[in-house]
Amino acid sequence: DEEVISGAGADIAIVGAPYDEGTSARPGARFGPMAIRSAHVTTGSPWAWSLQTEAYPFDVLTVVDAGDAPVVPGRPERSLRVIHEKVFRVAECGPVPIVLGGDHSITFPSAAAVARHVWPRKVGIVHFDAHADTGADQWGNLYGHGEPMRRLIEEGWVAGKNFVQVGLRGYWPEKETFDWMREQGLRWHTMVEIEDRGSEAVIADAIAEALDGPDCIYLSVDIDVVDPGMAPATGTPEAGGMLARELLRAVR
Repeated sequence: DEEVISGAGADIAIVGAPYDEGTSARPGARFGPMAIRSAHVTTGSPWAWSLQTEAYPFDVLTVVDAGDAPVVPGRPERSLRVIHEKVFRVAECGPVPIVLGGDHSITFPSAAAVARHVWPRKVGIVHFDAHADTGADQWGNLYGHGEPMRRLIEEGWVAGKNFVQVGLRGYWPEKETFDWMREQGLRWHTMVEIEDRGSEAVIADAIAEALDGPDCIYLSVDIDVVDPGMAPATGTPEAGGMLARELLRAVR
């Protein structure tokens, strides 16, 4: 409820996007929002504090759970539309939305909603992923989990030069898609670069590139950016990914 969120003066709002009909491999990500909430047992507890910062997060931030977008299985177009509206309405209430997926196709409606909210300001994206997710289509489907970044750029929600990807590796997408990415001005940092230069130097560059014009960032994390040994249930595993501590430090 928007009145409740606004009245709480929340800094952060959790939004669930229980959707995985965009996946091309192992499904099940629709259960992600529920699983994340169930696993986070320290929320609100007196010992919920950060050893690294020596701060109690919930003394500093007001966090609310805004619930899930009303996704209906079997209706992908409707699902993407209601995810967009849910994220947009939450952002309009003031807090920063943290969206729990769901397969990565939810990035299209979610990031578009944030871009709509901040307009006329522009948004840059830092995208952690093993895959670029800039495919033209997925067996004729324009809105699968391999296409959301292309849709965001083609529809004008985000400028290509402010779309920065981190952790790419493996065998997809094909060369023609990377040619398209270069034409749009996208920038990316592969796992090889992270191994050579270190994650902190790469992340610093990625943030600067995403903010080359915009004054706000949308952060997108696909779980397969980490090595599958740390996330064995990911639907599209690629060997040789980031360590969990590297990703957590980068996001922090």
